Amino acid sequence: MKYKVTLNGKTYEVEVEKGKAVLLDEYEALAPAPAAAPAAAPVAAAPAAAPAPAAPVNLAAGETIEAPMPGNIIRVDVKQGDTVKAGQILVILEAMKMENEIVAPKDGTVAQVVTSKGAVVDTGSPLVVIA
Repeated sequence: MKYKVTLNGKTYEVEVEKGKAVLLDEYEALAPAPAAAPAAAPVAAAPAAAPAPAAPVNLAAGETIEAPMPGNIIRVDVKQGDTVKAGQILVILEAMKMENEIVAPKDGTVAQVVTSKGAVVDTGSPLVVIA
């Protein structure tokens, strides 16, 4: 059987038989030609508006605990005003099918809970602020 495979901008033509594969040809992949514009008078398109930046979160004073990796928040074990001890679980973050415990780095009081159950977070997203 013959196959054409495009990988990293190169197209490979390969013939595969039981027990062996033979490279028949290799060449640069060509991008499809752009469609021709209609012959009608061109209409100036309005420039696309730049996407609005995400609204900044006003964080309370204290140490901000951030997400160490992107993932989904599956549990929040603290609420604002709770007293926490170093090592206490604050949030459970699911990433790559694993549950990661995000713990308090120090004793203190929860000044703000920035995230919630079901939230999708990126690396560095604030989760909890401890004062």
